[in-house]
Amino acid sequence: MNKAITDGINFMPPLFKDGLTVWSSGDGTPGSDTYDGAVNAAFVPSDADFSGCLELQKTSPTQKLRHMGQTPLQPGCYLQIKARVKAISGNLPSVRIAAWAGGAGNNHVSGVTEVGPATTLTTYGEVVEITAIVGSGARGGVDMPWGRGALYGHFGLNLEGANGGIVRVDDIEIIDITSAFLRDLIGVVDVRDFGAVGDGTTDDSEAFEAADTAANGRTIYVPEGTYRLNQTVNLGSEVKFDGTVTMPTDQMLLLTKNFDLRNYIDAFGDEELAFRKAFQALMNSVDHETLDMGGRKIAVNGPIDMQAAVPNKTSISTRRVVCNGEFDVKGNAAWDTEVFTSVATYDPADSRKLKNVTNIANIPVGALITGNGVGREIYVRSKDVAAGELTMNAGLYDADGSQNFTFTEFKYLLDFRGFSKLTKFNMLDIEFQCNSQCSAICLPAIGATFSLSDCFISRPKDRGITSIGGGCQGLLIDQCQFLSAEEALDVAERTSIAINANANDVKLRNNRATMFKHFAVLGGDNSMVIGNHFFQGDHVSDGIRSAGLILIGDYNCGMVSSNYVDNCFIEWTNERDPQPDFDGGFSFSSMSITNNIFLAGDVAPWFSFIVVKPYGTGHWLNGVTVTGNKFRATSGYIERAERVDTSFADLNFTRSKNVTYTANMYHGVTKKVNNPLRVRHVQSTAAQTWTVDTNDELPFGANARSVEGLVAVDGIRTAGGSLRYTMPYVRHERGAEDNAIDVVWSEAVQGSVEVNIRIDKV
Repeated sequence: MNKAITDGINFMPPLFKDGLTVWSSGDGTPGSDTYDGAVNAAFVPSDADFSGCLELQKTSPTQKLRHMGQTPLQPGCYLQIKARVKAISGNLPSVRIAAWAGGAGNNHVSGVTEVGPATTLTTYGEVVEITAIVGSGARGGVDMPWGRGALYGHFGLNLEGANGGIVRVDDIEIIDITSAFLRDLIGVVDVRDFGAVGDGTTDDSEAFEAADTAANGRTIYVPEGTYRLNQTVNLGSEVKFDGTVTMPTDQMLLLTKNFDLRNYIDAFGDEELAFRKAFQALMNSVDHETLDMGGRKIAVNGPIDMQAAVPNKTSISTRRVVCNGEFDVKGNAAWDTEVFTSVATYDPADSRKLKNVTNIANIPVGALITGNGVGREIYVRSKDVAAGELTMNAGLYDADGSQNFTFTEFKYLLDFRGFSKLTKFNMLDIEFQCNSQCSAICLPAIGATFSLSDCFISRPKDRGITSIGGGCQGLLIDQCQFLSAEEALDVAERTSIAINANANDVKLRNNRATMFKHFAVLGGDNSMVIGNHFFQGDHVSDGIRSAGLILIGDYNCGMVSSNYVDNCFIEWTNERDPQPDFDGGFSFSSMSITNNIFLAGDVAPWFSFIVVKPYGTGHWLNGVTVTGNKFRATSGYIERAERVDTSFADLNFTRSKNVTYTANMYHGVTKKVNNPLRVRHVQSTAAQTWTVDTNDELPFGANARSVEGLVAVDGIRTAGGSLRYTMPYVRHERGAEDNAIDVVWSEAVQGSVEVNIRIDKV
């Protein structure tokens, strides 16, 4: 770069032969004295060494010579001032290039160096070349770094030392030598050329912005040093960092041209800080919707508060993506779980509130709540310290009155709790390596369509993904692996959970989860659980198994299809209902469990793959489909594939409605249930009433409430062998368990019939 060539700027001062009216004995500013007619200065037209020169006698302690013209100094431009001098007689002075720095409004720029190195003349008649370089940046070889405040200079030289000596000065030259400071004459813009200091204290924000303005397609270069940026800096050009930057938490570095994590790590020199600043930029950028981690592994030494990284925003509804990397948790006390206890009062009429909470100021939002009558995965959604009230993500089934509650604060690798709302946030191709130190992700209280795809959540200490409220609305988890930290423990000792959600429309698709206490606890409606493989067994003979999938809510409208349910079971419950007894509505309804593989090995005979657990009386099945499933038990038979857990209540089987339980396959299962259930009954002795037993093969041990078909297999005959063609009628819900029917004839007959018996009525 040469401004004389590219921009036509003339840096050269006039020759001495053209007159001394523009050469000042002061600073060179307008009105200063000139050498025109001065008794101690004269133009010498002919000299053995110079073709015209200024002869000057030193009469002041510092004899100044300044060109009165304003030589421009542009950011990124470096000028060399050169003078050849020789001593003629008298005392031998020291000589140095000197200048006066001018800024906006023709004001003097103070605090900058305005002299070059001094050279002492030692021999009369010897020509000595005096040089100095001036420029905006504090670069190596720059004698006078003036920063961006200087716009021009009055350049010349100083004679210093004893008075009386006479020297001759050849015409002064000023040339653009910017190219000497560029790595590439057209490709690089150095921030130091625009006044960046890099001392870790001086605010270099404006210098960075000026370099970006000047880059015009070239790369901005940040050399070694620590550059303090006190302001938000938006760089539209590519940037190469050899040095690092520091900046306040609430200010942003926006790398628009090369926005990826690698460049932020180069910029900040610390992986964890770099991720925070890159995430901050992502959430504030209109130019990028994806932060590519570039395959980098980030060492994380404490929970990352995602909202604290973006202090100017608490609500974000624009699609944003973080992808392609790994978070690697390092063990230290920052991950320690905290536990608080408090007395609080619960009123089922205000089902999501705990009131009169002692010690409420210390209880964190997002803490897990446990106590008598508290269901699984109940969290503090928000709190009102002044009112002494906590709001929970769901109600409690049996906690009326006051009692002690325990509040457990898990620590999360990525913690989104600080956002009041987060929508359309996606994470792709990332491994969350929790290393048994922490949980992985905590969602905010409000949000929608948080998405996790093709990720690994490895060895979480307590939870994989936690929802403390409604931030799981429309949660999308696809093709992820959840690897437990509790593989070595027996089922009864495990406490970790891969996923919990409270809101509606959750989609869990094609995931794999190993050895957690539970794979997923879903508290909302309309969930779709498709194509997942979750397994939770151990090596204990006849050992217990935990629920792999827990669906909470009687009206659930859930779909569980094409999963591999391995050594665990599906549990459907209403444990978050503060008034759990049925008093209206649809009861346990709208559930389909279809085309799944169910496998268990070496389990107790009472184990079942599908468990309905009512927490109140009067509930019934209403709109349930269980079809196309493969139920298999190995190393011993199980009694049945489905059952009701009556720990709190049984189902009301007199009201079952619209239940389809067909086309399932059973291996190692004693009771092969169906609805409708086809039963062949053989009556070997004549009787007017035939009692047809279902052998407890109706789903869930339900009542025989209707018959949808009855046909005689061969002739119906009297005791004497005469055929009868009369039509019988049936009586439902017979026998001690109401699971048989009576076929009633007009007279005593014998023979055999096939009957399709249902647990529901039309």
